[in-house]
Formats: sequence, C-alpha cells, structure tokens
Amino acid sequence: MPVIKLRENEPFEVAMKRFKKQCEKAGILSELKRREYYDKPSIRKKKKAAAARKRAIKKMRRMAR
Repeated sequence: MPVIKLRENEPFEVAMKRFKKQCEKAGILSELKRREYYDKPSIRKKKKAAAARKRAIKKMRRMAR
C-alpha cells in the first residue's frame, strides 16, 4: 500500500500527484479492475493466452524494423 508523507510547505496537489504515481507503480488500479467481477478459470486462461499472443506479435513487429 503506497504511503505518502506530506513534506513541509508542500501543496496538497503535489502530494496527491506523488500518491497517484505510487499507486500506478504498485498496480493498484489495474488490480482493482481485474477483481471487479469474477472470471472463471477457463476464461482467465483464455485472456492470459490472448495477452501472450498479443505481446509476441508486438515483439515480432519491433524486431522486423
């Protein structure tokens, strides 16, 4: 869990920006979206395979350049 300590004379907006950046780094929002509804294990496996294919295609495109 990201924790931000407010620095002396630091505006709230700057601290909020730092907190959001730490949340993004920790992957909290993506985890929240993933857990928003239940996926059956078979669907989870299909999504994982599709993501792997997409990454492989993207990698091949980059290597072709």
